[in-house]
Amino acid sequence: MTGLLQMAGIEKRFPGVHALKQAQFELRAGEVHALMGENGAGKSTLMKILAGIYQPDSGSIAIDGQEVAIASPRAAQNLGIAMIHQELALMNDLTVAQNIFIGREPRQSFGRLDEAALNARAAAIFHAMNIAMEPRALVEGLTIARQQMVEIAKALSVKSRILIMDEPTAALNDAEIAELFRIIRQLRTEGVGIVYISHKMDEIRQIADRVTVMRDGEFVGTVEAADTPIATIITMMVGRALTDEALPVPDLSTQPVVLEVKGLSRGRAIRNVSFTLRRGEILGFAGLMGAGRTEVARAIFGADRHEAGEIRVHGEPRAIRSPRDAVRAGIGYLSEDRKHFGLALGMDVRDNVAIASLQRFTDRLGRLNEAAMGETARRYIGRLGIRTPSEQQEVRLLSGGNQQKVVIAKWLLRDCDILIFDEPTRGIDVGAKAEIYRLLAELAAQGRAIIVISSELPEVLRLSHRIAVMCEGRLTGILPGGPHTTQEEIMRLATQREALTEEQPA
Repeated sequence: MTGLLQMAGIEKRFPGVHALKQAQFELRAGEVHALMGENGAGKSTLMKILAGIYQPDSGSIAIDGQEVAIASPRAAQNLGIAMIHQELALMNDLTVAQNIFIGREPRQSFGRLDEAALNARAAAIFHAMNIAMEPRALVEGLTIARQQMVEIAKALSVKSRILIMDEPTAALNDAEIAELFRIIRQLRTEGVGIVYISHKMDEIRQIADRVTVMRDGEFVGTVEAADTPIATIITMMVGRALTDEALPVPDLSTQPVVLEVKGLSRGRAIRNVSFTLRRGEILGFAGLMGAGRTEVARAIFGADRHEAGEIRVHGEPRAIRSPRDAVRAGIGYLSEDRKHFGLALGMDVRDNVAIASLQRFTDRLGRLNEAAMGETARRYIGRLGIRTPSEQQEVRLLSGGNQQKVVIAKWLLRDCDILIFDEPTRGIDVGAKAEIYRLLAELAAQGRAIIVISSELPEVLRLSHRIAVMCEGRLTGILPGGPHTTQEEIMRLATQREALTEEQPA
């Protein structure tokens, strides 16, 4: 493999943040080079500089040994650099082919769009990728995995030599990940250099040739993926060793039932689901994609109306028809999509913490006590270890783990004693994961009742006192958490279509 890219001495500052400090990165043609680090380590910032989205304050970038200036995304594209962002940037109301060639459409005489040529070019790219895709299909009808393939095709359409992939598997299932890895390996054989940003250690072992680690905006080191233990990479990322022990499983049978769900149903998405949740308990929800876990959470929170069933909070029936009803009942919901449903990204940390409890800071004339809001936000910043220059920092500038902590602070301030966490560590690095795990354990020890929905079985096993397993909208079993259950037992129930019977313990 030959040298393709060299980045050296890259500096970048934002207001209040020294994002990159003499950062460096090197990529060879025909390799998959994983770029790893905790959220806020500078990975995305460094790659956005390479993609022309940000301009470095200083440093150099060389391609094939020639120093280049990348003043814009178009300049990066002209140099054969493409970036696939974690949040896909496709236009849902356009076709697959139109998305691939947006701004570069083939034209007929008088500037008319040559639709036939457009679709033919898109079809040729998909043929080269060895995947079946209809160029005339609307993007809005595609799965996330198929949209990911469109983004890759878009990158290949400009003859990319350097392809940056930022958390490409965050929303994919195992079969879709396998298909993505096949495409990546094919690109590698064609000499494309791939920068692969991910927090998933098992993926790095499968797909990466080398691993570069960053921490606090600085280069830590580059190692061979095949020869380096995962524990070593984690230590490089966080600067310390992390334990991976399951939570102790206390006897909670004498604790009062805080939440009781009976016969909850909504079409085929939720079919007669019943379970209980006790004070101080973490109840994990496991299952394959589409099993109905998130649908159950949204129905309990009132985000979706359920058609049948009963919800009891502290023994009292509650009619939860909206999120407002749920919040009044003491239920908080942390959505899997925190950026769209958990945060106001254009607002600062203070306002996001207070937004669900504004009545606490409002006087009789409707005026907000901003000083009290700031003091409260600072208290939660300290309590939860939120890394931010101040409570006035916009949340969009925080790392994923710190954004998640802001959402948690919002619901703690609201004094919710039932908390539902949907994919709480999605897109969060291993160090921030450990902090979230510790925080959940502390909240449970304080008496909060917690539901955790996760697609990562090791996470469910580590966190949960009990594990509810779903398949095709039905609850198929409830297992003990911690060391008493295996991933194989969970998967057996996750593929079992029979519902949990009344005789089974719940």
